[in-house]
Amino acid sequence: MRIFCIAWVAYTWLACACLAQDRVSIQAGTLIDGAGAVLRNQRIVIEGGRIVSVGPGSGKSDYDLSGMTVMPGWIDTHIHLNWHLDAKHKSVSGGGSPEEMALYTAADAWMTLQAGFTTVQSLGAMVDAAVRDRINEGVIPGPRVLTSLIQIQGTGGGRGQQHAWTPDELGDMVGKNKKDGADVIKLFATSGLGAGGDQSMTDEQIQTVCLAAKIVGLRSVVHAIGDAGARAAVNAGCTSIEHGTFLRDATLDLMRKKGTYFDPNLLVLHNYLDNRASFTFTDAALKTLQEGLAPTADVLRRARARGVKIVFGTDAVAGSHGRNAEEFIYRVKDAGEKPMDALVSATSMAAESLGMSKEIGTVAAGYQADLVAVAGDPLTDITSVRRVVFVMKGGKVYRNVAP
Repeated sequence: MRIFCIAWVAYTWLACACLAQDRVSIQAGTLIDGAGAVLRNQRIVIEGGRIVSVGPGSGKSDYDLSGMTVMPGWIDTHIHLNWHLDAKHKSVSGGGSPEEMALYTAADAWMTLQAGFTTVQSLGAMVDAAVRDRINEGVIPGPRVLTSLIQIQGTGGGRGQQHAWTPDELGDMVGKNKKDGADVIKLFATSGLGAGGDQSMTDEQIQTVCLAAKIVGLRSVVHAIGDAGARAAVNAGCTSIEHGTFLRDATLDLMRKKGTYFDPNLLVLHNYLDNRASFTFTDAALKTLQEGLAPTADVLRRARARGVKIVFGTDAVAGSHGRNAEEFIYRVKDAGEKPMDALVSATSMAAESLGMSKEIGTVAAGYQADLVAVAGDPLTDITSVRRVVFVMKGGKVYRNVAP
């Protein structure tokens, strides 16, 4: 069944890719431009994979989306492309043959693109690089992929030989990560939610990794559940804080002052709970995940109130690829986000956090022609993000279905 699905994906992609033209026009009934504006009856003209003009207009178009809401292709700044459910519906995050892992990763990429996400940041696995590169070559379909390849922690070594990494070792690790083709550095400043989120790297280790990342020209994103580890990462000049479940107001204020991005994730917790039979959680762990929902929604509300730069990430793992847009719904319904704020977090703000604000995340002349259209109006009914009818990435159409 998996091989059949991959073959079908390849066939469908080839059929969609053939629709790409040198110059195409799109009629958008409602356009949310990614920067906070809502425009009506807009004509988008695309050439060479980029938007050449956006403005009022009507008439015959190559793609009539006059009854839809059109937006920039969505950006998920935190996923795990390789993590999948196997034939027995069990979670797999590693192991298996390289060929099998690549196929599953490619399939997850396809599902994510079909769901309207044209750029993702996978944090990360070595297999991401092969899939990223084949997507860039046009061999397989998928979103634009950025990956960390590995995850850096404060300790390591063989079984029974764990030791704390020295600054020199961490610096070398970052340099090798860059040489191996990483687009971003991922580090763990704290333990996970189930372990309490205490700081797990020293301040010096965190400073070393984030400084080394800057030296080699890479961003640094930090897993930080508890406040102490997150605050150390902010002071170290790291790029973004992931999760941030127990951040204090003072740390959020520091993030706003320093321009640190914040990526809280609700979908991952719901996904674990909804697919609990697919994972090996104890009852105590499930209780911890359930109890993590309220503080995650609360820290998102407090961060928004303090003007922190909030981006859109799902921490998508097995079972959630292709359902990334559920994060929009959780943020609006559970955390009280304004729909426009949630959409901007997944477009222009996410692009800014990736250092790609001049390329993606906005529908305007000169930008990559990454577009998603939904049936309905997400500003009045956020669940319309589930009804994706059109997806374009770099001027090529990968989804075009009747609503």
